[in-house]
Amino acid sequence: MGASGAGHRRRCRVCGGHLKRNGRTSGGRTRWRCTECGSSTTRDRADVARRAEVTRFVGWLTSTHTQDGAGTGSARSFRRRHAWCWNVEPVIGITGEIYDEVQLDGTYLAHGWCLLLAVDGTTGTVIALQWCDTEKTAAWTALLTRIPPPRVVVTDGGSGLASALKACWPATKIQRCLVHVQRNVRSYLTSRPRTDAGKTLRAISLTLTKITTREQAAAWQARLHAWHQVYGDLITQKTYLTDTRVRPAWAHANATWWWTHDRLRKAYRLLERLTRTGVLFTYLDPDLTDLNLSSTTNRIEGGANHPIKDLLRRHRGMTSDHQRRAVEWWCYLHSTKPQPPASLIRPEHWQPSTPTTDVINEPIGPTGYDTATSPDEGLWARSGWAGHSHR
Repeated sequence: MGASGAGHRRRCRVCGGHLKRNGRTSGGRTRWRCTECGSSTTRDRADVARRAEVTRFVGWLTSTHTQDGAGTGSARSFRRRHAWCWNVEPVIGITGEIYDEVQLDGTYLAHGWCLLLAVDGTTGTVIALQWCDTEKTAAWTALLTRIPPPRVVVTDGGSGLASALKACWPATKIQRCLVHVQRNVRSYLTSRPRTDAGKTLRAISLTLTKITTREQAAAWQARLHAWHQVYGDLITQKTYLTDTRVRPAWAHANATWWWTHDRLRKAYRLLERLTRTGVLFTYLDPDLTDLNLSSTTNRIEGGANHPIKDLLRRHRGMTSDHQRRAVEWWCYLHSTKPQPPASLIRPEHWQPSTPTTDVINEPIGPTGYDTATSPDEGLWARSGWAGHSHR
């Protein structure tokens, strides 16, 4: 039973009499006693309790603590008391700020979800996020349209991102992550190439992350050109299939020939194409030297993707919806000027409306003929000793 009224003018809900303080309960709440009927009550403040619960919930969700160690009793009590907190959806507000550097990356999580993230390349704070099933142009476009075009964007070359950048941020300069370029070359050549051409090209790719000046960048491009002068004939050689019925695994369908050194060709063409389009050494652009740009996506790889996967690993076993909500809370708390979790609570979060069911009014009258059985007919299937007589 709660006390009604505000301030010092509180009334008893039983008789309407005046209330006065009468100590505290075992839980630390103020006890009130009616001066006329003597009934004891406490004043309920659901808003205060809900704020404390959602703050405790978010603290547990983004920490290494278990539900038993959250300070509210057993794990079952914690889940029951904080079940409504999953309804609170944190949304990162778009400030409209024009950033000097934005890093973009997509990471795949459990249950088949892909998380697209945009972070500030200077501070590492989360700018926006987008859920999708795969990295595709539509998903990247939905993310980029919410952010003003920055001066430079650092990407790993994910699928669908190039076309989205061309459509949404046509004037933004692009810097390809050099670490991802090295990984792509390694996927083609392996970490231990067998041929001299593969070993030399692999060594050239490994020096990408060591370039700090424009002179070193020019020397690297000259070294790549010299490799093509020596081994250019290898990437143009073809192998013809004498028997099309026995088709090797590397050959395309209905192909009568294919490149002899296909993977070596792909590794070189990747480096040559990135050099030709001018996205390898944007961080050395003399017009952008005042920004101290990054040449990798380490801000988002180690600053967001890795902690998010650690979070899901600590709370493994959650449903797909709860995993997504946990990721959204982490990103919200690591965004620019996040509000306290309690400020996001709305009454519908902890008092969800119950769906109404339509009542079907059947016509009044005798039941028509049907094929259903009734107990009066004695046609029900019986089990056990029902209906049996003892002998």
